[in-house]
Amino acid sequence: MTDAEIDYAGVFQALPGMVALLTPDLVYADANQEFLRMSGRTRGQVVGRYLFDVFPDNPNDDAANGMRNLQASLLRVLATGERDAMALQRYDVESVERPGEWEERYWSPVNAPVLGPDGRVALLVHRVEEVTELIKARGTPGSTRARVLEAELYTRARELQEVNERLRDAHAREREVALALQEAMLPAPVDTTRHHAAVRYRPAVGSLNVCGDWYDLVDLPGGRIGVAVGDVVGHGLRAAGVMGQLRSALSAASRVAEGPAKALEVLGLYARFVDGAESATAVETAVDWATRTIAYSSAGHPPPALLHTDGTVEFLDQATDPPLGARPEHVSRPEAATAFGEGDTLVLYTDGLVERRHEDIDTGLGRLAASLVRHREADLETLADALLLDLLPPGGATDDTALVLVRL
Repeated sequence: MTDAEIDYAGVFQALPGMVALLTPDLVYADANQEFLRMSGRTRGQVVGRYLFDVFPDNPNDDAANGMRNLQASLLRVLATGERDAMALQRYDVESVERPGEWEERYWSPVNAPVLGPDGRVALLVHRVEEVTELIKARGTPGSTRARVLEAELYTRARELQEVNERLRDAHAREREVALALQEAMLPAPVDTTRHHAAVRYRPAVGSLNVCGDWYDLVDLPGGRIGVAVGDVVGHGLRAAGVMGQLRSALSAASRVAEGPAKALEVLGLYARFVDGAESATAVETAVDWATRTIAYSSAGHPPPALLHTDGTVEFLDQATDPPLGARPEHVSRPEAATAFGEGDTLVLYTDGLVERRHEDIDTGLGRLAASLVRHREADLETLADALLLDLLPPGGATDDTALVLVRL
């Protein structure tokens, strides 16, 4: 039987355990029949509604913490992309037949991520097992059934804990190696021949989320400099390895190609032979002080920003093309140029700085422009730190962030 012949929706509904699907905003996307039966709810009372509107804490119990614990677990999964098994939870449920009355219930929850094509958490699998019978049976003296159930639960909990510990150790090792590889392949902050550049790199939070962002600064013939950033789809060691190959290829191509567009064309042809380079994005710029212009070309990447000394921000978005490998045939890439003045600041970055889930990219670009204007009088190093402080979430982003600033 092929995947096309399997009714996965029917399989989901027939699962013998309680399983629900949640969006990253913790709204029920679906719930199987067993979940609805055991929780005493209908589909209409669950699907499309916020989790904690459907199942709030018992307002009559000042010590109730089931909602807080569950929310913390789900947010950990969203931040790290890792499965999270919770300790046994008391989480009372309001009676459907007798509104206002709360039934004492105990649950064993496990939350797991479903990753989308971009490597980010697209859905949360929320599986719960009710163990109320076990907990209440423990209070019955000499209960054989209670002892059997308790032994089974303890064994399953220990097995799950061991699996989670092995996964965390493996993910931690992968993150450590990937970060070391990424750091070794990215160039150190440099002074170009004539002008200073500030660079920053911030890895994503969570052991699975080391990504393939890169930056590069090179001296070009004629006293020009090339500045580039790029982003490989995916996470971990594989993405870091692909990043290194693409960065090196673009760095070499930019030194000999006739402008940024030609350099990206060479990179696109090379990327066809690199497994994992599909849909990678990059932007290449060439700063020419003789003509006081910046030539640029983008392969599906967020546009560079040019902060002028008069406090205006110009986004370099007039030469944008699809990501690497998006077209089956080779097509020439566009190139544009813009003028700059002395003291202007060129800003290149990866999407972790501006993109947020469920938010239009223009909103993030607006935040970037506002932050640049707000800190335009700062020196370059201070400006770089201020941008990260203003734009990255307090707990860290779920995507890598590379940032390059050049004072012109």
